Amino acid sequence: MKKGLLDILKGKFLVSGDAPKNWMFLLFASFLAAMMISSSHNADKKVHEIAALNEEVRKLKSEFFKHRSTVQQLKLESTLRETVGVEGLVPSKNPPQKIKVKSED
Repeated sequence: MKKGLLDILKGKFLVSGDAPKNWMFLLFASFLAAMMISSSHNADKKVHEIAALNEEVRKLKSEFFKHRSTVQQLKLESTLRETVGVEGLVPSKNPPQKIKVKSED
């Protein structure tokens, strides 16, 4: 067992008679390791990209709600009265009346 471990550590399996078979397996294993590392890096890049996009969506939602509340505030009757009051417009003192038109058939 000790001799077999020393042979592996010295690399004798790479120069022995059936070395091409071992070299092919090492090349295949290296290729698979490189593909796995590449896939892992791509997945990490996608995770970071998704996190950045989620952050941007959160900021845009916050901005949307802020602007929506501002628009709702501007549509209030009290705000409109103040805005048009500066120009001299005031609400009518008598309420509007409904006009009914009778048609002759």
